[in-house]
Formats: sequence, C-alpha cells, structure tokens
Amino acid sequence: MADPTPVRTDDEAVAHVVDLIKGQRTAMITTRNEAGLLVSRPLACQESDFDGTVWFFCRDSGPLAGQVRADAACNVAYTEEGRWVSLAGRAEIVRDVAKNEELWSPFAKAYFGVEHDDPDVALLKVTAETAHYWDSPGKVVQVAGLLKALATGSAAPEGDHAVVDMS
Repeated sequence: MADPTPVRTDDEAVAHVVDLIKGQRTAMITTRNEAGLLVSRPLACQESDFDGTVWFFCRDSGPLAGQVRADAACNVAYTEEGRWVSLAGRAEIVRDVAKNEELWSPFAKAYFGVEHDDPDVALLKVTAETAHYWDSPGKVVQVAGLLKALATGSAAPEGDHAVVDMS
C-alpha cells in the first residue's frame, strides 16, 4: 500500500527538514546485516551544513562499514520532543583524511582513542533520497488539542507531516 502523504519537492519543504535536524546530536542509523535483518545503532551527528548529505564517523573494520559495503540502502532517524525526521537514502564508507580532520572533534578523539588519520577511522556518508518529517506545534498546544479532542469526540490535530524528495 502506497503512502498517501503527498511528496513535496519545494525549497521550503527542504529548508524545513534542514531546520528540524539542525543541532541534533545523535541519530539512529539503520542498515541491513548479513542475515538480511534490519539493525539500528546510534551515531553522533557531525557538525556540518546539511545539503542532503549527513556525515558520521565509524570504524572501517566494524560491522556497520561491512553492512554498508554489502547494501548501501539505509535510514537515518532523528527524534527530539515534538520533531521527528526519517531520512531514507544511500550510504557509503568514505576514506578521506582531510574530511576526517574537518569534522574531527575532541569527542571523536575520546570515542575512538586515536587521531583522525588512523587507518581504521572512516566516514559514513549518507545521501538522502527522501525525508519524512512530523513536526508538532509544541507540548502545550498538543496537550490542548488532545483535551479538546477528548471533550468533543473529534480527532486530535496531527501537526505538520510531509514527505520531501531530497534528490
């Protein structure tokens, strides 16, 4: 069954996706493992302007890198109270010491325990093809909408939801 949500391609919708993920510290990355099962894990978001591509550090020798090399399809999910974004796209493992240095942080050094130019430090580059987002008007407005729905027997307002073509 097809998703009945209309697909938006306008610059305003893309800009809204950018605003929703800006400042997010962690995302859940979903890939397919060697048994064909979907697996998710949290990764730290790297500070860079979102232009349809998001970046994460990973270990070149780790299971995530192997899964991406076997099947590039992936999902990146961001969640923050009242804001949810799901990016579907293609992943690739990038070996680029200059890009590593650009994105490197004290947190990355502490996590990996090595420098940015270590051969096992790679980048996961995800290029978004579509973005689904749900943006609620805030907790107070949500609660008021739910109370009104309970009192009147109507449906609660859903907030803003769209599918955005990011290609």
